[in-house]
Amino acid sequence: EKTGKVLGEFCRCYKEQFGVALFNSVRYEIEGTGGPQAQLLHRKVPLEDHVIYSGNIFQYIEENKKWRNRFCVVPHNYGLVLYENKLAYERELPPRVLVNSAGYKILTSVEQYLELVNNSLPGVTAKSGHSPILKCPTDFPLILWHPYARHFYFCVMTGKEQEKWRAVFQDCVRHCNNGISEDSRVEALAFTDAVRMYRQCKEQFGTWDMLCGNETQVLSNLVMEELLPELRSAIGPRLKGKAPERQRAWIQVSDAVYRMVYELAKAQYDAAVARCEQERPRLESTIRTDMDQIITSKEHLASKIRAFVLPKAEVCVRNHVQPYISSILEALMTPTSQGFAEVREVFFKEVTDMNMNVVNEGGLERLVEYMEKLSHLAFHPVKMQSCYEKMDQLKLEGLQQRFDVSSTSVFKQRAQIHMRQQMDDAVHTFETLLHQELGKLQGRDDLCKSIQRILERVLKKFDYDSSTVRKKFFREALLQITIPFLLKKLAPTCKGELAKFQELIFEDFASFILVENTYEEVVLQSVMKDIMQAVKEAAVQRKHNLYRDSVVMHNSDPNLHLLGEGPAIDWSEEYSGQPEAERRRRAKQVVSVIQDDEGTLPYGLAAEALLQPGSPEPREPQEAQPGLSPSPLEAVREIREALAQESLGDGAEERLMNVSGVPPATPATGSPRGDVPAEPQVPRATAAPPGAQSPSPACHRRGDNEPGEHGERSPPQPGGSTESGEGVQTEF
Repeated sequence: EKTGKVLGEFCRCYKEQFGVALFNSVRYEIEGTGGPQAQLLHRKVPLEDHVIYSGNIFQYIEENKKWRNRFCVVPHNYGLVLYENKLAYERELPPRVLVNSAGYKILTSVEQYLELVNNSLPGVTAKSGHSPILKCPTDFPLILWHPYARHFYFCVMTGKEQEKWRAVFQDCVRHCNNGISEDSRVEALAFTDAVRMYRQCKEQFGTWDMLCGNETQVLSNLVMEELLPELRSAIGPRLKGKAPERQRAWIQVSDAVYRMVYELAKAQYDAAVARCEQERPRLESTIRTDMDQIITSKEHLASKIRAFVLPKAEVCVRNHVQPYISSILEALMTPTSQGFAEVREVFFKEVTDMNMNVVNEGGLERLVEYMEKLSHLAFHPVKMQSCYEKMDQLKLEGLQQRFDVSSTSVFKQRAQIHMRQQMDDAVHTFETLLHQELGKLQGRDDLCKSIQRILERVLKKFDYDSSTVRKKFFREALLQITIPFLLKKLAPTCKGELAKFQELIFEDFASFILVENTYEEVVLQSVMKDIMQAVKEAAVQRKHNLYRDSVVMHNSDPNLHLLGEGPAIDWSEEYSGQPEAERRRRAKQVVSVIQDDEGTLPYGLAAEALLQPGSPEPREPQEAQPGLSPSPLEAVREIREALAQESLGDGAEERLMNVSGVPPATPATGSPRGDVPAEPQVPRATAAPPGAQSPSPACHRRGDNEPGEHGERSPPQPGGSTESGEGVQTEF
């Protein structure tokens, strides 16, 4: 009943916002001139239908409370696909687990996890001396925590592996969180505006951490935000057993409810979208026919609202916003500019190293190998981590409480996505220019000079585009922080008076003009001038390396953009000189980027090696204490037991039972890899953001000790996780 009520109200908001978004889209199409032209080329489909990363990792199986070695594959949509082992993957057997990581947090200590679990069910905390909800056999856990869905527990053998896997998992979360495709401009804008309007009706004006994932996931989070407190009050007191058992039961209940809400949200949202799409031809025809009259009517409404609201809004801006704009901007600019500077530095270093190595090692073949690696630099989580980490410094201090910003994660992730896009644009522009030059070169010296010349040319373009992207990001972030604050401040004196303006809208145009949206535009105008001025003044400060607004590069390199329209470059096919069969074999290789450079043993041998002759004698096992990791001997026993069970092939024990009672989803099949659809039916996989479509296997660094091949298909595309009756977790 509660879910139906929330979804009904949201779908009404969506229908209203769809007409407004459609009108704005058509108007922009007719009138819009766009912003400054980008100087770098944009790759249309970077890494379609390829695997990105793979490697072995231990996973905790909740049903039998055992740690098992799994082979983890990350396909181009950044889902996590876990197989029984590498052999099962190569034999095209169904995966054990499919995870869409949207909305998850990556934790690297059991203590962090226990704190979040204790907070999720107030009043239920494991007492000292009792076994906690989770014990990790090593000191290097990796836990995926979600406020509503089930949790996933992993661990590795070394700290270096933990850091690398953490970088990969964070990349997955970052990509999946950005799951609302901006390709469908009207639907995406209507959806995000409907979410905002719905939450504002509930007096929730600030940023929202759970606006992550695809539309159905966001809508499920919206429902759970209201449903969970009631659920906790009704079910929490009825849970029986010791604290860890009650916590475990609560996680299972929350996950089961979340999946049911997801199915209801998907059905109702899809129906609402279908209804709007049916109306779209009629609405669009009216917009194109009556565009001038609609604009005139909207301007008349805006002038009346402006006369009523603007004096109050300007006072509010002057007293409560304007004094803090420069502080907010400085807090945003410092880590963001450092992050983009690091992107530039990483790109420069990789190209310079490649240039030196090609000259020293000789020949076009070496260049081809290096270019295959360089072409996917933006999607290498470990190499890009130094860029992303700069955003961790972002802190708004007291400003966060003043402006009701629940978390800075929204701004961090947005900036990191921009960084990845700028890196890929720079790499793609570099390889396009180099590819054009290769036919004209006369030896190594020419190659070295050409690479250096092209690098300098691309860096100039990067500096300009980086400045444009950052200034736009700063303006959007400032609006995202200040507008909700202003709306909340003005609500007591303005919100109740807005109804009287409804009569100014002609009935024929009521689908395209809303009083609430026009009111927000007026509030935005009241602060926009100050924000634009602040960003303009910041561009003068040399420390942030921003171009002034007066510096505009229009069509400075038109021939380059013509090159960008050509087909994608396949370095190995054009220049490797290898037989076709060998090229195909190399293209299929999947070698884990998650490999300890200091020589960590393969996972099948790691546990045994801990007790080889010459190793220190293990101490006597001690009784486990809450919150502490088990002793090394206990860790060895756990992992040995996992490996022993795995070798017995006892499939029944490892099946992941459906604990929720939700009807099972269709399990993944072991069909030939080419037969697996790119988009599974239940439901849509998380869409790739426009700037970071789909990565490919070339972003792996080949490990020296870990060769391997995979078949022609990509792994199944996860959209969430649930479990089938056959024990295979599938997307929800």
